[in-house]
Amino acid sequence: MPRRLLVSSFLFLGLTGAPALAADTLPKDRHAQVDALFAPWSGKTTPGCAVGISHEGTLDYARGYGMSDLEDDVSITLRSVFLIASIAKQFTAFSIGLLAQEGKLSLDDDIRKHLPELPAYAKTITVAHLMHHTNGLREQGQLLNLAGWRGDDVYTEADILWALSRQRGVNFEPGSEVLYGNAAYTLLGIIVRRVSGQSLRAFTDERIFKPLGMTDTHFRDDHSELVPRRAWGYGPREGGGWRLSVPNTDHYGSSNLFTTVGDLLKWEQNLLDGRVGGQALVTLMRTSGRLNDGTVTGYGGGLRLEGYRGLRMVSHDGMEGGYRAEALLFPDHRLSIVTLCNGGNIDAGELARKVADVYLGRHLKDVMPPAVKFAEAKLAELAGNYWGPQTDEVVRLEFKDGALRQVGVPTAFVPIGNGAFRPGESMHQWRFSTPKANAPRELSIQDFWPTTRKFIRLSAPVPTGPALATFEGKYRSDELDTTYAVRVVDGKLAIRWPRRDEVILDAVDGERFVGSLGAVTFTRAASGGIDGLLISNRRLRRLRAQRLGDAS
Repeated sequence: MPRRLLVSSFLFLGLTGAPALAADTLPKDRHAQVDALFAPWSGKTTPGCAVGISHEGTLDYARGYGMSDLEDDVSITLRSVFLIASIAKQFTAFSIGLLAQEGKLSLDDDIRKHLPELPAYAKTITVAHLMHHTNGLREQGQLLNLAGWRGDDVYTEADILWALSRQRGVNFEPGSEVLYGNAAYTLLGIIVRRVSGQSLRAFTDERIFKPLGMTDTHFRDDHSELVPRRAWGYGPREGGGWRLSVPNTDHYGSSNLFTTVGDLLKWEQNLLDGRVGGQALVTLMRTSGRLNDGTVTGYGGGLRLEGYRGLRMVSHDGMEGGYRAEALLFPDHRLSIVTLCNGGNIDAGELARKVADVYLGRHLKDVMPPAVKFAEAKLAELAGNYWGPQTDEVVRLEFKDGALRQVGVPTAFVPIGNGAFRPGESMHQWRFSTPKANAPRELSIQDFWPTTRKFIRLSAPVPTGPALATFEGKYRSDELDTTYAVRVVDGKLAIRWPRRDEVILDAVDGERFVGSLGAVTFTRAASGGIDGLLISNRRLRRLRAQRLGDAS
């Protein structure tokens, strides 16, 4: 598209604001540099991305790369409509904020005031706990998967309420930790409907999208709905090529929002000027939640508030099916960057940050901890299985191709000194302790969230042969109305439940196993016999299934 036509086609954006960074300080060849970043996804046989960049309240560059529809040879354009997955959360949070401004709810409300079908847990969960991911609720997707839903099944709001209403346990006491999840924002969407009398789709259309001129944006509440100019989601097919990867979901609030780069740039501008909602609500959205002890979480109203290379940044990513999305806002420089992609192996977040590097290069600091030398023999000593007493997760590390890595993850750990490592170019830190006499080695993981996860290295012998047979049997979860069958298959334990494929479990110590569903820990009765199992993963802790029959 010619530059003149490209810019004029976006005059409807109406992006305004006081200049914070002189345009003549931007690289002259910045558009060519952006094109080079997206060149791998600009062909006629691959999915790709749409990118939009606004600076000082005015569109600076926007372009589509790659294909929107591989079957019908439709290219991605600036009007292509993408699913933006979890970027939807900020619109749900904004809707809650609008209702709070009007006195129709309070962020301090017990959620059971609006969701009475949920259990009365020992500690109150508030609307603010939902908004800031400090609620402790088990994750909706994992619950439904463990109850027998398949990946291509339709997931409905009623299904999620069914699963959450049966839970007797939580991951942690509300407010004591922060753990990102989707269940909270699905519930917030339901609260919007029950408080306002309008569906979240109707409410956001009337109160957010129409006032901002976001004419190509809507929450989808029916997976069979036709979406004009939709970019289809794709995942790489084993052996080469692509396959469709589009989620079938009839719930929303946590996801299921469709939009274009132009519409999303309008929203990014609203996070600066507060034309809809006002500055007080924008400030609320951009204010971090806190834990009970006052710790800042770095997450506001559906917005991540972490910095980037020394600059303030407000952002969120989205990842669902074959869709990948990222929206970055640098408020001090009034720069917004949106990347919407339809390939499951495209890193939209990395691309957006590389665009930021182009535009803000001279303002950015080099904050990446440098690599230090570390003997390979010492690296090999760190490999092993580590278990987290707090989360019941298991982390598996291996020494492979001269580097320390997570099992099944290609990213190598880079040593940065004092027993610490970063995964690749990430700012996350994995720190190993020096083991004391007769004590296991310890590992602590610090990622985006302020809650550090602690692990200890496992060393107990793993069961083999006849010992594995003692775990065989059926295990019943009343919380999911599901029975799991455990058996020995080719010298390993396997677990199966209705409508799901059998999952092979690898032993990591005497009673702990890992598989694609997470960690499975078997528990024992006072008699010493196996009486149940616990299933745990990153967003779901210690879901219990009781063994059926004699545990002696």
